[in-house]
Amino acid sequence: MDKEDLKERTKQFALRVMKLIDSLPNTVSGRAIAGQLVRAGTSVGANYRSACRGRSKAEFTAKLGTVVEEADECCFWLELIMDGDLIPRNRVEPLHQEANELTAIFVSSIRTAKSSISNQKSKMD
Repeated sequence: MDKEDLKERTKQFALRVMKLIDSLPNTVSGRAIAGQLVRAGTSVGANYRSACRGRSKAEFTAKLGTVVEEADECCFWLELIMDGDLIPRNRVEPLHQEANELTAIFVSSIRTAKSSISNQKSKMD
C-alpha cells in the first residue's frame, strides 16, 4: 500500500466515522462521544497528510506518532459505543477493525522510518 492509497483509506475512514456519529443517540453521552470521535476520526487522515509533507524522516516519524494516537483514540470511543450499547455492535465492529488496522499500519510505519533513520546514522559514523 503506497502513500496515496493510505491517504484515500484514511479519508474513507473519516467519512465512515462521520456517518456513524450521525446515528448516535441525541443524549448527553451520545453527543459527548460523537464530538470526541469526529475529532479523532477526521484527524487520522489530516495528520497523515501532514506527515507526508514532512521535511525529514524525523519529522515524518514524529507526525506519524500523532496519527497513531488519534487512530488508537478512535478505537477507544468505538469500544465505548459498543460496550455502552449506543449502536448495535455489528454496525460498529467493522469501523473498529479498520481503526485497529490503521493503528497497526502506522505503528509499523514508525518502526520502519526509525530503522531507516538509524541505518542512515550508522552509515555516517
